[in-house]
Amino acid sequence: MRKVAAASLALSLGLVVAACGDSGTGDGSSVTMWMYPVIADQEASRTFWTEVEQEFEKANSDIDLTIELQPWDGRQETISTALASGTGFDIVLLSPDQIPQHAEQGSLLPVDDLVADEVDAFLPNAVQALTVDGELYGAPIYHTVVTPMYNKALFAEAGITEPPATWDDLVAAAGPLAAKGIPVLDYPGDPEETLNLTFYPLLWQAGGQVFSDDGKSVAFDEPAGVKALQLLADLNEAGGLPKDAPTTKNTVEGRAFTNGKAAVLQGADLATAQQLITALGEDTAVPIPPLTDDAQVTFGIPGALSVSHATENTDAVATVLKYLSSADTATKLAEASGFFPARTDVQMPAQGPGVEVFAGALEFANPGDAHPAARQVMSILAPQVQAVLLGKKTPEQALADAAAEADPVLAR
Repeated sequence: MRKVAAASLALSLGLVVAACGDSGTGDGSSVTMWMYPVIADQEASRTFWTEVEQEFEKANSDIDLTIELQPWDGRQETISTALASGTGFDIVLLSPDQIPQHAEQGSLLPVDDLVADEVDAFLPNAVQALTVDGELYGAPIYHTVVTPMYNKALFAEAGITEPPATWDDLVAAAGPLAAKGIPVLDYPGDPEETLNLTFYPLLWQAGGQVFSDDGKSVAFDEPAGVKALQLLADLNEAGGLPKDAPTTKNTVEGRAFTNGKAAVLQGADLATAQQLITALGEDTAVPIPPLTDDAQVTFGIPGALSVSHATENTDAVATVLKYLSSADTATKLAEASGFFPARTDVQMPAQGPGVEVFAGALEFANPGDAHPAARQVMSILAPQVQAVLLGKKTPEQALADAAAEADPVLAR
């Protein structure tokens, strides 16, 4: 998701509250929801959710809905604290990798019964991503997806007339582009970046996975993982990555691709793509389908509304969930956020260059591994990937070292 600077205190619709303020639970007719900046513009976000709150209360006069806008910064810790104490909110926006840990701890309520009438309309991969041990723990309200972009002009200057569709295409383009001083792939290798947007898509495309099937050990050190990391190592050695790739952030400003100095951006969401198209030109910055090796895969997740175990307002919460995950609200949120609806009965309302490519990429979206230790393992693996980009380790050594550190964490 796009990260937007926000105040350290939550911006409530009508008042400013501390990140773990008074709970909305307990009176049977009030519901408090924590929402995050899925609409990048802060003023537009405030306006949108104010209108949602007002429209909901107009349609449901017996329920007092309070939507509190929270910052991305410190999100994980703040939510965990609120769930542990049973205060702060009835409903909260979560991503799939946050749900398993809280579900296992019993701090979330399943929502199967609360949104039973809507489940069949949700995107199947969204439902799958939000399901733990056969129970649904979130009502999806939008779906993200990223897909590569390529600089058509740079490819043409190198004598390449078609965009890359496979790893082989990427490798074949690396030499002619490097001869002109242009790296083929703008890869954001800073270890603080989520691997869901960097290394993991390559791992999935190679046919690999992060964890073993039983979740008791990692699997990224198997041949598919070595192949994926070797791709980056080979491109790096051939001049196919920018020299600053090991420390590049997944931002727009200052990136090699943004400056017309790299030929392929590994992944962009729709809003970023349209920003780049405006900056570079529609005939230059062109979104393309996810790359393919053993499989065609990209990253994309549903944003879901999950329910605190402490809520005493399940009937009111069910009404809120059904309203906010409805086709009507999904359409409005898609228009305001640039993300896609998480429903099969709603088309992306946005128009413009790239929309159809992103819509087509949704079916290849992998939400990442919903494992309670997913974030811990990511923090272990990311520096090892960077070590390969810096030429300090071979792919085999880096992945073996990461596995040796991660497996004991899973064993605990």
